[in-house]
Amino acid sequence: MSSPAVSNRKTRSDKERNRSHILDVATEFFAEQGVDGPMHDIAKRAGFGPGTLYRHFPTREDLLAALLEARWDELQARREAIQRHELDTVAALQAWLQALSEYVTVFDGLPDPLRVALSKDTSPLAITCEGLVETTGQFLAAAQHDGRAHLWVGARELFLGVLAGVWVGGAVLADESSTNALRSLLRTGWEKPST
Repeated sequence: MSSPAVSNRKTRSDKERNRSHILDVATEFFAEQGVDGPMHDIAKRAGFGPGTLYRHFPTREDLLAALLEARWDELQARREAIQRHELDTVAALQAWLQALSEYVTVFDGLPDPLRVALSKDTSPLAITCEGLVETTGQFLAAAQHDGRAHLWVGARELFLGVLAGVWVGGAVLADESSTNALRSLLRTGWEKPST
């Protein structure tokens, strides 16, 4: 008979393994189906009942937040590389907005839950969004300090602009040039011409 301590470790280990497996399956599932795919299909594909999925991730937002958190280190490494190597504040802001755009396109349909999360303090995605807005603000403030970005531009609006650009890229009327055109349009809005 195993001791309670051994039993608790085994239970924790099983929970961690199940959680990790759900994240792996959800990554694959959302990559195929987009973020609106049925949650019960994720549980089924993972070989669990819906109860197991919902114990780990009570809502779709909880699951998406966990998936984005798993990619957070990669995004932060890009942020640090931009800060280390890009001395021009406009180029640094542009590089960050590009990195951000790639981060939020990991799954089809992801921009919409992120946009909604910005207005809901209780959303688990709100913390992710606020961190992204804060980092965007740091790059923006540096460009504004150098007189290279308009002072009326806000980090939240730039973040929403990135989400809009990603959404346009997936729209029915969009073609290959649509996303790049919108990025250029956004940049001409925030960038101050050098004198």
